[in-house]
Amino acid sequence: MSKPESIRSIALVGHGGAGKTSLAEALLARTGAIAAAGNVDKRNTVCDFDAQEKAAGHSLNSALVSVVWNGITLQFIDTPGYPDFAGPAISALAAVDTALVVINAQTGIELATERMMKWSAARGLCRMIVINKIDADNVDLAALVAEIRDRFGKECMLLELPAHQRHDVVEVLGHDSGDADFESVAAAHRALVDQIVEEDESLLARYLDDGKDPNAGELHAPFERALAAGHLVPVMFVSTRTGAGIDELLQVLATLAPDAAEGNPPPFYRGEPGGPAEAFRAVPDPARHVLAHVFKLVADPYMGKVGVFRVHQGTLRRDMQLFVGSGRRAFKVAHLYRLQGKDYIEVDTLIPGELGAVAKVDEIEFDAVLHDSHDEDHIYLKPLEFPLPMQGLAVETRRRGDEQRLFEVLHKLELEDPCFVVERHPGGNETVIRGLGEMHLRAKLEKMASQYKLELATSPPSIPYRETITKSAEAVYRHKKQSGGAGQFGEVALRVEPLPRGAGFEFVDAVKGGTIPGVFIPAVEKGVRQALDAGVISGQPVVDLRVVVHDGKHHPVDSKEIAFISAGRRATMKAIREAAAIVLEPIVSIEVTALDSAIGDLTGDLRSRRGHVTGTGTRGAGMTVISGEIPLAELADYQSRLKSLTGGHGSYDIEFARYAPMPSGLQQKLVAQHKAHDDED
Repeated sequence: MSKPESIRSIALVGHGGAGKTSLAEALLARTGAIAAAGNVDKRNTVCDFDAQEKAAGHSLNSALVSVVWNGITLQFIDTPGYPDFAGPAISALAAVDTALVVINAQTGIELATERMMKWSAARGLCRMIVINKIDADNVDLAALVAEIRDRFGKECMLLELPAHQRHDVVEVLGHDSGDADFESVAAAHRALVDQIVEEDESLLARYLDDGKDPNAGELHAPFERALAAGHLVPVMFVSTRTGAGIDELLQVLATLAPDAAEGNPPPFYRGEPGGPAEAFRAVPDPARHVLAHVFKLVADPYMGKVGVFRVHQGTLRRDMQLFVGSGRRAFKVAHLYRLQGKDYIEVDTLIPGELGAVAKVDEIEFDAVLHDSHDEDHIYLKPLEFPLPMQGLAVETRRRGDEQRLFEVLHKLELEDPCFVVERHPGGNETVIRGLGEMHLRAKLEKMASQYKLELATSPPSIPYRETITKSAEAVYRHKKQSGGAGQFGEVALRVEPLPRGAGFEFVDAVKGGTIPGVFIPAVEKGVRQALDAGVISGQPVVDLRVVVHDGKHHPVDSKEIAFISAGRRATMKAIREAAAIVLEPIVSIEVTALDSAIGDLTGDLRSRRGHVTGTGTRGAGMTVISGEIPLAELADYQSRLKSLTGGHGSYDIEFARYAPMPSGLQQKLVAQHKAHDDED
């Protein structure tokens, strides 16, 4: 049986095309886990096993594999690299101690490279960089290393150097001399040792006094501390095609990557979400109570609902009873699995640091904590921050009678991907799916067609505008209805106040003297929320305001819940109309990558769409990146326009930035359309 100190958990992250899946194949083949490395182009890799991934030629979901090297178990999560599929990649960060950021030597630092470096640092993970495809023609490794240091900091230090025209690599921590294709082995060794010894005062003092290098054993602990603190980001080199650097990478991961006890502790806390909380430290001790965190869900056609998790504390055993979050009912672990690509390998136990899965458990949810004692009912892991899905499509079934099945399938897809959301707009009789980009949504549509045999018609969705107020206002509304028998009576006086952008909604009960009995306050709040959800001037949800209910009247016989719901709703609508309401539109950050020759046309086109260019940069030979912000409403036909301007050699990514006031002319048009629709009704 393994011990926690012999287990490493590593996420392979980076931009699409960097070679993460090919790196996983090389590691599997070198350690004997597979007979020979597969090839992405031949559609025979362990990690890209899904038919849809094979057709696409790149990863769409995360995949788990493990290898053994010199008695150490290395668990890898191969993640998608294209920004449209960031959800599974970010989710993997909750399950590992190390993020291995893979960079393509030919294309250099790309969008997902920067994002994964930022996200993994924010999560407190140890980070390592491996530059892949060093054997490719026309690569400038020295310039790429300089760019890495410039972009990510001087803590990015060479742990290896390519040698013999990139056929080999030399490890510089244990060597202070040797041949290298660029830089000096001695200089790289000295810089690395200098950085490491700063983590240990006594070692540093001795090093400064006698000038002798500490031995490997003495450097291990300060190396781990430097990694955990983010003071050291080792840079390594490989070629998955020639095998250069593969052995050295395996040795680094086995000896220098942290185990569960050496990395930064996962950010667990005890308390209710949104309420008071205190930090909770999970101890990677197999003898303690079980704590495991679900970082992935799979709707498998054969295995049912599968929850994939990382064990942080205790030992999971087959046939034991586990609770999901604060649920009162336990489920039996009938089968316990370790995943190797598409294969479910049944095991008897899983210990801290190991990744595993359970199947056919309906209660299991994404981000849930599994535990074996009610003492851990209110322990949670700090939620990950995901980009907000902004790209949308309105969908409807082509075949009559498929409507119910559509919602069942969409629910499954929503469970699997934290960056895929489904919105139902009853007012417009519209079902909208939202993702991180056109490629993301196209993949979902293809999956529904191929796996679930659902054919959908699509159309541009309505833009998710919002309303807000710009000043305070008060209103009173009395709901009174008499129809012979018992009547309805409720009066509400309230005030609306603007809040900072992004603050959401606050409800304040400031009623004095029981003018509205406490039993009816929830009904008032319900009416207020109904008004905010329905919108007032444009039919869009109202945000960023405080509603203070401060007075009212009631009747000892006729006051009922429905009366105060109505009074709360009408008073809110009345106050908002007096509070100089405006419409907010979603603004997205955009990055457009295209050939240098198209940049003038692209910047002009963005400005014509009310966009604002904030900067440009280079990305590989002959390619330029334009950064900026643009209203989401202006991107409805942007894919086809981009294709026209670049001859099909351009791409773009968007990410939600903020909501901003809509220009008055456009707002007036939107308000008039809503009023005309209301008049028709």
